[in-house]
Amino acid sequence: MTVMPEFLSSGQWISHLFSSQAAREGGVIRRKVREVERYVGRAPFLDEMKRRGFPVVENAGQFVIFCNREPIRRVT
Repeated sequence: MTVMPEFLSSGQWISHLFSSQAAREGGVIRRKVREVERYVGRAPFLDEMKRRGFPVVENAGQFVIFCNREPIRRVT
């Protein structure tokens, strides 16, 4: 598990988020909503995801980020 520094700017946090292998390969990553709100803020985070064209869903206190621009299809 990666230990986050006590303070990161919102830009540093976003850079750290997208430095993961899954993100770089167009995969799926998730983060706790409270972590996003602590480091970046909900609105700026969602604005950045929209700018990148990455769909985001929220469920059970988690943001699930699809690091690609493919459509999402709910199957059940």
